[in-house]
Amino acid sequence: MDRKESNYWTQRYVENRTGWDIGYVSTPLKEYFDQLTDKTIEILIPGAGNAYEAEYLFQQGFENVFVLDIAPEPLNTFAKRVPDFPKSQLLLDDFFALEGSYEIIIEQTFFCSFVPTDKNRSAYVTQMANLLKPKGKLVGLWFDFPLTDDLEKRPFGGDKELYLSYLEKHFNVITFEKCYNSIPPRQGNELFGIFGKK
Repeated sequence: MDRKESNYWTQRYVENRTGWDIGYVSTPLKEYFDQLTDKTIEILIPGAGNAYEAEYLFQQGFENVFVLDIAPEPLNTFAKRVPDFPKSQLLLDDFFALEGSYEIIIEQTFFCSFVPTDKNRSAYVTQMANLLKPKGKLVGLWFDFPLTDDLEKRPFGGDKELYLSYLEKHFNVITFEKCYNSIPPRQGNELFGIFGKK
């Protein structure tokens, strides 16, 4: 595991410097989840943080939701908040070292958490494809605001064209548009995407 990354994110949670954390499942993802009918599908939420998406899915009866984070702090908090959630589905691991096979992977401020080098962004897309089953989908939200030269200020931005330059190497675009149902503070600053593994 990347100790430096683990320590960085642990510190953010300990110090409560989690401005991306809205405290509940975000509306675009909730509305996507609400139209899923198969409660047995395997869903991974990487870089899940406090994982309100996983909590919501679990409450709706989804059995195979896996929560991944590199920092123990949010996983411990989640386990206390949702005590019935299977502990074996809480994964303390480095995303890039993870092995497994999932039908859906949920993206929620995860891509934008990595220092935005070509190497990191390419590795993200490759690993997403590796973790998805054939016909699997990558679904979620990407921040739509300019990428600055500040390599300390997470989350990092980007735009549709930039993201597609990476994603299209391993995925077919099902939809990728300005999000119409963002929460008010993020209105106009999010893209909602569904991508099918090539």
